[in-house]
Amino acid sequence: MKKSSLLLAVLLCFTNYFVSAQIVTVGTEAMFPTKNIVENAVNSKAHTTLVAAVKAADLVATLQTKGPFTVFAPVNDAFENLPSGTVENLLKPENKATLSKILTYHVVAGKFDFDAISKAINAGKGLATFTTVSGGKLFATMNGSHNIMLKDENGQTANISTYDVLQSNGVIHVIDAVVLPKM
Repeated sequence: MKKSSLLLAVLLCFTNYFVSAQIVTVGTEAMFPTKNIVENAVNSKAHTTLVAAVKAADLVATLQTKGPFTVFAPVNDAFENLPSGTVENLLKPENKATLSKILTYHVVAGKFDFDAISKAINAGKGLATFTTVSGGKLFATMNGSHNIMLKDENGQTANISTYDVLQSNGVIHVIDAVVLPKM
């Protein structure tokens, strides 16, 4: 009886360890790998602008589908660094198509964690090219030994600050800037 209780306790400890090892904190909120991209993003205080934009572009249902998707998710500060009035203008109903193009430029079909992106960079001799859901190209390079930098079609860059936020339908990487497609 004591052996089975001890075995159960050990199994519970390992289970809790592996489950908690997959939970990543973004800002101050835990992101759960059992939830989808939207369910986690709405709980992130660091992504309120992104969530508002996803809602305005009617992309909520898409990002709740099976996927998988890789989302490069700009934090609120990234949107605040855009020229004054840009976000407010993009959120207007008449700019829904442009907003959708910008947001889907932050999404790649498939699940690309840090290791997969790094392998693609190595295979490309220092440069990986990803086709985004909007149809544009997003480029990834190593910026140091363990940091990936993205470059958009306009030459602007964003660094990934938090990697491998696993979702039930893909993965999120938090980025420090908004990347933009050629318009």
